[in-house]
Amino acid sequence: MKTKTLKKNKVNVVTLGCSKNIFDSEVLMAQLKANKFDVEHEAQQDDSEIVIINTCGFIDNAKQESIDTILRYAEAKREGDVDKVYVTGCLSERYREDLEKEIPEVDAFFGTRELPRLLKALKADYKHELVGERLLTTPSHYAYFKIAEGCDRPCSFCAIPLMRGKHVSTPMEELVKQAKGLAAKGVKELMLIAQDLTYYGLDIYKKRNLAELLEKLSDVEGIEWIKLHYAFHAGFPMDVLKVMKERDNICNYLDIPLQHGSTAMLKAMRRGITREKTEALIADIRTKVPGIAIRTTLIAGYPGETEEDFQEMYDWVARSRFDRLGIFTYSHEENTHAFNVEDDVPEEVKKERADAIMELQSGISYELNQEKIGKTFKVLFDKVEGAYFIGRTEFDSPEVDNEVLVKKENEYIRLGDFATVKITSADHYDLFGEVVG
Repeated sequence: MKTKTLKKNKVNVVTLGCSKNIFDSEVLMAQLKANKFDVEHEAQQDDSEIVIINTCGFIDNAKQESIDTILRYAEAKREGDVDKVYVTGCLSERYREDLEKEIPEVDAFFGTRELPRLLKALKADYKHELVGERLLTTPSHYAYFKIAEGCDRPCSFCAIPLMRGKHVSTPMEELVKQAKGLAAKGVKELMLIAQDLTYYGLDIYKKRNLAELLEKLSDVEGIEWIKLHYAFHAGFPMDVLKVMKERDNICNYLDIPLQHGSTAMLKAMRRGITREKTEALIADIRTKVPGIAIRTTLIAGYPGETEEDFQEMYDWVARSRFDRLGIFTYSHEENTHAFNVEDDVPEEVKKERADAIMELQSGISYELNQEKIGKTFKVLFDKVEGAYFIGRTEFDSPEVDNEVLVKKENEYIRLGDFATVKITSADHYDLFGEVVG
């Protein structure tokens, strides 16, 4: 029984998980808007007739958050606060049959590549002329920019190929057209994303073609920063570094998830590389692009990880002095290669190891930030919080990296603008400064 009036044809899109999901939600929202739906992203008011939940199914915590969100809206439907609930994304792709049995209140479940079917359920047309169009959920000056879908890598711990399928590159001319469209709307920064950027072009052009794509995107007028996320280290295309060094608008920033610092663990994870080769690659990257910021992610507690393996990773992190680092505890995922072996590292040990790495990295980050005091940086300002304007240097991406804070009382900065900032102080993860130009 309905307890309040719902706005007909109003859709609330709720996004969970990574930047790839944000991109997919933005594409969905553009299609809905073109079909005359009133669409909001994570609406503040609970007055939407329809809720679409774009789920994550990557690891246990993400899956639980997705399930909790579905259950919350299933309850809202029972209470009459929502009319229709639809679920899409990775969790839905991977566990559709189980979810259909367990949560019958959901009107329909859709996989990661079923946008036309989802639109049809809403009696909406899939508008082919809108391919590449998005309704941005980010601030209008930056956008996530997906260049490929799926993954062909055989990593033992990863369920992404189960949820996203094989690697499929988006043609270069289509990406350039999308970039020009975003620039025309005021987007200044593109964050290139894919399950694996370094495979770009292999399926279409029969070679790794990321460097050529970067050149073409770099030529798009209005795009001032381009950042690379989710590169793979085995077979890394070194010609990318040449373009990065030559082009001022390609940021000296690389997100390259390395996963471990023990050769034995890298072999067990089927990463196709050793720690020694990884170290040589990182040294080579830093030589070819001096001052580059490298972000990485690691896994603690993979099956069979001994104290010796962990110590090898710890010592490697200490030597490597990554600019940015995150670490996950291992999640035992069904239908992955690693699921066939015993998950033998206790949860408390996984957490202890992850905490030890983050404590080490916190000290490294503090030391690197202290070296920035007195230096000036070009900063892009994203938001205002409390007493500060908050922005980022070219070495930082939103939500995951360092921020630059400038006191509001002395300045006026328009969000989405660049300014030159002199760093006056720093802590572990934030820089404080003043505008000097």
